[in-house]
Amino acid sequence: MTSAPAPSPVPAVRRPAGLPPRLAAREDTLVMGILNITADSFSDGGAHLEPAAAFEHGRRLAAQGAAIIDIGGESTRPGAARVSAEDELARVIPAVRALSAEGVCVSVDTMRAVVAEEAVEAGAIIINDVSGGLADPAMGTTCARARTRLGEPPVYVAMHWRGHSDVMVARDVYDDVAADTARELGERIDALVADGIERERIVADPGLGFAKNGASNWEVLARWEQMETFDLPLLIGASRKRFVQALSSEELAVDRDHATAAISAYSALHGAWCLRVHDVPGSVAAAAVAAALREHA
Repeated sequence: MTSAPAPSPVPAVRRPAGLPPRLAAREDTLVMGILNITADSFSDGGAHLEPAAAFEHGRRLAAQGAAIIDIGGESTRPGAARVSAEDELARVIPAVRALSAEGVCVSVDTMRAVVAEEAVEAGAIIINDVSGGLADPAMGTTCARARTRLGEPPVYVAMHWRGHSDVMVARDVYDDVAADTARELGERIDALVADGIERERIVADPGLGFAKNGASNWEVLARWEQMETFDLPLLIGASRKRFVQALSSEELAVDRDHATAAISAYSALHGAWCLRVHDVPGSVAAAAVAAALREHA
């Protein structure tokens, strides 16, 4: 009788240095709630432009189980126009101050060093840069010298990126999308370390939906081992993106938040550190399932 093969081990969740103690101690996959303070984000643009509405939505996401609130003042949807630094600061900083004053762990989604610097001064713990430092050459050195309210440099999320929203759709040209994404992002991580950011504070994000159209995103997710080459915590942002919405057809209606939660469960089982989502409860449940399976693996 042939014995059954040994089950594959469930990967441990890597965590970055620089988190608040309550998050640094957690061994499960965290959920990051999205707070877009923008007029034109693809899912919720305009819904939270007023400071009171932004603050209340951030509090709501935290109450639903989001461990981190990611605040963005500039849309990065395909085709979106850039906003000025002044407008981005005016949108983001009041929400950072208000939420961090309540003890919320705040991340700021920005490509600008000046916004990153002021956000950290206002209470942000994490800088989530979708350009991985390419959009603003001062980003790496700025984040390396900044100090959060914990007295440490911020956590820095480096995403794979090939250009701004007006050009990124046309840049889905790869020899091997999973391997090329890993190689290019690895080069950015090395450059950020050379700028002074400590490697243990970096989180890698493969940039789903950025210069990746349709099937390219599924290829990156399916070949998870390519992302493991960084040996860094991973953030996955698939929430409500076009490749998720494209699962629906005339024959089959797929709810985009339910599909996002399924990707969240898959990612958490593979050891993702954090899941960036609009609908928090579904991904909180997905991460809890993954944690239970990890405990009994």
